[in-house]
Amino acid sequence: MRSWTDTLRFAFQPVVNLATGTVAGLEILARPETGDVLAEARRDPELDGRLAVLALRTAAHRETLLPLHINVFAGTLADLGGLTALHGAVREAGRLPWEVTLDIAPPYTHVPQQALLEAVGGLRAQGFRISADGVGDGDLPLRLLIDMGPDLVKLDASLLSRPAAVKAMRTLCEELGALLSVEGVETESQCAAAISAGAQLAQGELFAPPSRLPAADVYVPPRSPGVMALPRSGPSVREFVRPAALLPATASAGQVRALLTGSPDVSGVLLVDQHGRPVRSVHRSRFLLSLSGRYGHALYADRPAAKLGDPPRTVGVDATAWEVLDVVAVGGRSRTSDDVAVVDPHGRCVGVVRLADLVRALAESRVEEAAGLNPLTRLPGSDAITGEVDRRIADGRTFALSWLDVDHFKQVNDGAGFAAGDELIRSVGLALQHAASGSTRVGHIGGDDFLVLAEPERLGPLADSMLDAPWSAGGRPVTLSLATVLCPPGSVTDHRQAAACLAPLKKAAKSLAGASWVVGLAGLPGHEVRRGSRSTPAQAGCAVAEPGLG
Repeated sequence: MRSWTDTLRFAFQPVVNLATGTVAGLEILARPETGDVLAEARRDPELDGRLAVLALRTAAHRETLLPLHINVFAGTLADLGGLTALHGAVREAGRLPWEVTLDIAPPYTHVPQQALLEAVGGLRAQGFRISADGVGDGDLPLRLLIDMGPDLVKLDASLLSRPAAVKAMRTLCEELGALLSVEGVETESQCAAAISAGAQLAQGELFAPPSRLPAADVYVPPRSPGVMALPRSGPSVREFVRPAALLPATASAGQVRALLTGSPDVSGVLLVDQHGRPVRSVHRSRFLLSLSGRYGHALYADRPAAKLGDPPRTVGVDATAWEVLDVVAVGGRSRTSDDVAVVDPHGRCVGVVRLADLVRALAESRVEEAAGLNPLTRLPGSDAITGEVDRRIADGRTFALSWLDVDHFKQVNDGAGFAAGDELIRSVGLALQHAASGSTRVGHIGGDDFLVLAEPERLGPLADSMLDAPWSAGGRPVTLSLATVLCPPGSVTDHRQAAACLAPLKKAAKSLAGASWVVGLAGLPGHEVRRGSRSTPAQAGCAVAEPGLG
């Protein structure tokens, strides 16, 4: 009688790194020729556990070096208290637990939550990485998701039509220290939406369909200009992590050579201790050059590969791309092309980053930033400021958004000429840059209008610097007006609402004589006059929604 395993096959679907366009891992999918073994596995935890072991062994037979994603139902983990057999299969295959991500799939209804959390904790202690699968289209409670603390959250592609939800999940992932992935991506527009919303990983038919053989190449659409703008502090290293080629610290030079010659895309090998912590780094070219000499193979083949390695360069998973460049900059030029190992809080290797990926991304960010600069002042435009406003709102931070402009600027141009007007604008922009400190951001949105985003306590010195300066154009004295809206957490929902609060405050500032500054509080009517003399009564508040930053 034929067993159900006789008709069961497995397919591999790539998990794609959206920043590097490379395969970050392989999800192993059960494909029975007859029957519905997954429906049975949902009801039978023992069967589901055996499927996970078979998936791992199938991948081992394909000799893939890529990290693996193996599916298991939440109920299985809660019922079995873990996957002891899978841990044994990982050891037999010569893999390391942290090369395996367990995609925990719904349903979660009626699953004992405490038993599930204990099982997840045990698997994580063994080194397995944890992924919450089917988020957004399943029944995973938000509280349970947070308590699980996954390394990866997989969203259903249907949520891409609700970008606010995806961005909110990205914010949650940053708090949890997790990566965000989108499943089921089928079109280029979905891919662009995933990148724009902040997803770092994705999988779906667009990149490569599931296949019997692990995919070596995937299709990733070129990024549109402005998509995935990088934060000022530099992108997270998580966005550029590639799979690492790992071997035990005791591996011989012959074993390393066999791995490198059989995997031409591998740029280097990390030798790790029994806990997965890098101890030596073997660079492909230098290693093979050592073995290619006249007596190289005879001298080194049976000796420990560590003799031909270097101390590993490592960064934590929370590092930025700029911090990686700092690590690369330390040491001789001969090692600038070495992979940098990315390690978790326990020092275990979770992947590597390549210098070329970082340089390309940082260069693209500078090109995009330069494209958005005002040609007169070389300051960023409104997009850079509004994006930062939304980030501070999402982070729950108090901020002050200000609008600065030149009083009666049209009369300045008409009386002193446009050249004098341009020189005045350049001078104001330069002074703003010099006055900005800490996390203060300054932008030029056109004409004589500037934006300032700052922490409230930093705004006073900036205002004094700008409003006390003796401004002039073509020998004519000129004054400036400054309007500020203070936005505590929860007072505004996005940059458009902040702009609606700011617009009437600008009108109030312009109604005052001389250099002026008015300050209002988002959500409340009225304002405080800190500079300037009142010439006409004026009230300002969020109820007046005039055109603003949006």
